[in-house]
Amino acid sequence: MYILECSDGSYYTGSTKHLELRVQQHQAGEGSSHMAKHLPVKLVYYEEYNRIDHAFYREQQIKKWNRKKKEALINGDLSLVSELAKKVFKEI
Repeated sequence: MYILECSDGSYYTGSTKHLELRVQQHQAGEGSSHMAKHLPVKLVYYEEYNRIDHAFYREQQIKKWNRKKKEALINGDLSLVSELAKKVFKEI
């Protein structure tokens, strides 16, 4: 599972079995129309999983997060990720 930062500052979350190849494909504008419009991209975060379905599950989870929570994860601030999760839970 990976997060890319696009040239416009937006984040793109995906999953793949071959991270380096996939990032190269994104840089070439392949695979995602969003990415093709916002080149270049920069890999800012990734997690490794033994199974692609686990990576895909994590991708789907992170795609639902707001920007602040994604940035906390990217910056390694896990206590803020947890705090933001609790804040969202309280609002529900």
